[in-house]
Amino acid sequence: MKIKLGIAPIAWSNDDMPELGGDTPIEQCLEEASLAGFTGIELGGKFPRNPGITNFLLNKYDLKMPGGWYGAFLRGRSAKDEWVAMQDHINLLKLVNADVFVFADVSGSIQGDQSRKLSTRPNMENAEFVEYCKKINEISNRLNDEGIPMSYHEHMGTIIQTENDIDRFMDNTNDNTFLLYDTGHLLFAKANYERVLKNYVTKINHVHCKDIRKNILEKSLQNDLSFRDSFLDGVFTVPGDGCIDYEPLFKILYENNYGKWLIIEAEQDPKKANPLEYAKIGHNYLSNCLTKINYKH
Repeated sequence: MKIKLGIAPIAWSNDDMPELGGDTPIEQCLEEASLAGFTGIELGGKFPRNPGITNFLLNKYDLKMPGGWYGAFLRGRSAKDEWVAMQDHINLLKLVNADVFVFADVSGSIQGDQSRKLSTRPNMENAEFVEYCKKINEISNRLNDEGIPMSYHEHMGTIIQTENDIDRFMDNTNDNTFLLYDTGHLLFAKANYERVLKNYVTKINHVHCKDIRKNILEKSLQNDLSFRDSFLDGVFTVPGDGCIDYEPLFKILYENNYGKWLIIEAEQDPKKANPLEYAKIGHNYLSNCLTKINYKH
């Protein structure tokens, strides 16, 4: 069975912090992603929003775009208003023939605020949560009609962060609502990431392979650091350089016929972690794990 390997451009330049790789041209990112062995790259802020130019660049470096992050404000909006706000993103993804719509709700998110401790992230009481999921269902149905299914990204600092959040979310959403499975964010949120995968593997349509440096994670949690301080300290890294064993996770995916994308995504300071070097580390590690399980890529 085949599986596809991609990477996120955040290793080369961070959209939230332009001082981290902001001077790195998109062409360098694409060339090095291809050199490291990847066949796909997610959408990032450096990509031109002209789909013709984006397609030209992807074709030049023989890469596919599986999807890209969309930061929603659905908690405080109607589904109709959010749908209107999503249109430019949807149109670009359709024109590059993307596979998924990566949906993350950043309403009240603390992920970009260096002064906010992780413990102060937003939460929803049950009544609001149920109404929120009704709006998600409407968006998911519309995305399904467009041929770009929802892939909901659980994320540190947001309203869907913990294993309990995911359980509630999946219990209250419909068959057209799929989950983005992100190992790093789940471990950071103290979730049992293997159990989450087993529970929802049939509803997972996109995977982010983000690894964790355990000693920095422990420091972040012990000191209740902000999300931004945590990643500036180096909490995230590529598979093969952290504490997560991906082989049992890939076995679960293989046994459930998952043949979609595995995306390496690890925001780091490119001056401390050379993007090409770390891309190669991650690709080599994933390749070795997948070969053991009889996955082809």
